[in-house]
Amino acid sequence: MASAELRDELRDELNCSICLSLYTGPVSLRCGHNFCCSCIVSVLDAQQAAGGYSCPDCRAEYPERPALEKNRKLENIVECFSSTQPDIEETRILCTYCDSPAPAVKTCLQCEASFCEKHLSRHSKSSEHMLVEPNVTLEERKCPTHKEVLKYYCAIDNACICVSCWVAGDHREHYVELLDMASQKKKEKLRKYLDDLNPQIAKVQTRVQNLQDHKRKIQEKASDKRKNVSNKFMGIKNQLEMAEKKVLSEISRQEEKIVSQISHLIEKLEIQEDELSRKMRDMEEMCHVTDPIRLLRKSDITVFSHGGDEDTGGDVGEVSSEGDLDEVLISLTLHRSMRDVVTNVTSELGVHVPDILLDVDTASRWVKLSEDLKTATESDEKRDRRKSSGKFVTYNQVLSRCGLSSGRHYWEAEWDQIGEWEIGMSYSSIEKKGEQSGIGYNDKSWCLGMYDGQYRVYHNSVKLALSVKPTCLTLGVFLDYEAGLLSFYELCDPIRHLHTFTASFTEPLHVVFYVNDGASVTIRS
Repeated sequence: MASAELRDELRDELNCSICLSLYTGPVSLRCGHNFCCSCIVSVLDAQQAAGGYSCPDCRAEYPERPALEKNRKLENIVECFSSTQPDIEETRILCTYCDSPAPAVKTCLQCEASFCEKHLSRHSKSSEHMLVEPNVTLEERKCPTHKEVLKYYCAIDNACICVSCWVAGDHREHYVELLDMASQKKKEKLRKYLDDLNPQIAKVQTRVQNLQDHKRKIQEKASDKRKNVSNKFMGIKNQLEMAEKKVLSEISRQEEKIVSQISHLIEKLEIQEDELSRKMRDMEEMCHVTDPIRLLRKSDITVFSHGGDEDTGGDVGEVSSEGDLDEVLISLTLHRSMRDVVTNVTSELGVHVPDILLDVDTASRWVKLSEDLKTATESDEKRDRRKSSGKFVTYNQVLSRCGLSSGRHYWEAEWDQIGEWEIGMSYSSIEKKGEQSGIGYNDKSWCLGMYDGQYRVYHNSVKLALSVKPTCLTLGVFLDYEAGLLSFYELCDPIRHLHTFTASFTEPLHVVFYVNDGASVTIRS
């Protein structure tokens, strides 16, 4: 009974505190408590809705959803326990002689009976009485044809047989072995397989651990990035509020100035109005005087001259010419404030947006450049340009004027949905004629191209077709010179990463375009 109590105690230790059953795929929290993977995931999902996470056992709180670490040692212990101590409710192998159901610990094939520990002590110790583990019923240990105990193993048919099957049955003259001997050989073979599998398992476990570490690092990095982005947006909001206050202050300043001028003029006009009204009343009274002598004696009344109207008119003209809001000044204030915000953001991100101009001295004679040197278009009409050693001859290509030799840079290009094109970066030392002068066909250029409605990337004559389908006309290019990264993005919503080249750049990189079949590519400012 002592072993049964020990088994029960061990089983209690191997039960999940959530489902109260043996661990299934056990995982651990940082606090050290273990749970079935599905059980703790369900608990964490429920806690997520409440806005907080904690351990169901010790109530340790976690600010973010805790990572789950697979407990392989505990899983192996549970498997060993389950294999050596099968559940009585599942097997239902009970002692043959107990009045109340008690689990059997051994089964005698000779007696065809099962025994608990108490009755096993009274059982015969004779070698004829073969004792086995009570993991199958006695019927399963008998030959279905001859109803005799299975004692042998036929290696040819991979079957457990009785003596009649061997002597006079279907397995006559076959090579057979005693069950124990065959079982021992199979165990040795399994151990050999285990020896072969152990290094593979260790390798897989190491790989899993590395992936879990990488996953944790990614989660931590993503959390830091979220905080960083939130802080940046908070800073942008503060800068926008300051920009808003500055523009609103300018509007209020103009409003106050103009309203003050208008109020001052209104006050002057009201004084003039009162003076005119008084004189009009005096004149009306004089018009009603019937006595000529009295009327003539009042001839010293001064009539308001037209000069006053002209003075007033001058004030009105001043207000009408300068009395409106200066919308241009307001727009400039807004533009400069917003520009300062964008400049601060790009400065904090450490990304420079270069002003890229195409170099006419490198443009093929079949490439037409726009007046602002931002657009390259393939043309059937040959350009009349002076000869230059730096001009592309074989392909319809053009380089930018300035090269980028350090730092992080970002620029955008737009396609007009016609023909074929390639955009990328290149050293200025690229060949200008011959097969090697095509961008992507040498070790001095890297590019993304569009052919037959499909993206392709090229470098050193190695081509790679991308599986993504084009969805928009605008592309972004990011260069980190020191890190040796050149990335292409499709500026759809959301932005989609297309491809990243890795290299050790040794020369300044210039923007390069290739256009064909009427294609046109424009650098977006």
